Amino acid sequence: MNMMNFLKTRKSTREFKRKNVNDIDLRKIKDVVAQSNIELEEKNMEVKLFEYGQRIYDSLKGVGGYSGVMIDSPHYIGLDLKDKNRDTLIASGYFMEKIVTHLNDAGIGTCWVSLNDIEDERKKVIFGEDAKGIDYLLAIGYAKPKNPFIHEPFSERIGVEEMVFSEKLGNPISMDELEKRGLGDLLFYIRFAPSTLNKQPWRFIVFDDIIELALLEDNDKVCYEDAGIIMYYFEELARALGMKNKWDLVDREEIYKDNKYRFIGKYKL
Repeated sequence: MNMMNFLKTRKSTREFKRKNVNDIDLRKIKDVVAQSNIELEEKNMEVKLFEYGQRIYDSLKGVGGYSGVMIDSPHYIGLDLKDKNRDTLIASGYFMEKIVTHLNDAGIGTCWVSLNDIEDERKKVIFGEDAKGIDYLLAIGYAKPKNPFIHEPFSERIGVEEMVFSEKLGNPISMDELEKRGLGDLLFYIRFAPSTLNKQPWRFIVFDDIIELALLEDNDKVCYEDAGIIMYYFEELARALGMKNKWDLVDREEIYKDNKYRFIGKYKL
């Protein structure tokens, strides 16, 4: 997969065909789930495939999704978290988006569905007694063909100059400097990564030998799942450019222009 092209064209599937995926593609999905669970063995979470999509949709219609807008799909994937600490939430975003890219390769459409407002008792009824830790689902299936005459809304992206800084928050860095350091393409395309309500809370601070990741806090809250998502795509883009390191987690807070920023990780260049 060309990760740069994928990110620039990545769109969530809002409307799915009203049919189950075929047996061959269902096998591919199950393989992705099984492989994910091997990787998650020590991460306090488990990926679960729910094939009874209609029942889930009927149970969550009007309450699941964002502002009660539930996505109707033939199947769903849930990530069941055994705890809700920071590291687990970061990992949940990382691995859910990794699943998205694998399913995209298999021709399967996806859409994140929030269950944050759903009480645990209802989750247990819908997903089973041991699945109350599911805060997000991936709606999955075949995307409906798009009408070529309908203009789809486009989400504006913040510029690199608003997202990337030198040495400290607010200190500008030029694209020429980023290009010289081999970071221009990476930090241009990372802007297209998805985030909750498309708020794009990430900021990158470039030092001589590391990059730090910070997230803008929203009403004193940090969406750590967004941190995991951007860390996943950063690593994938970096790998395509010959860098093979992983993020190391950090945890501190800084104030810039009356806004709080939570520093999440550092990546060695």
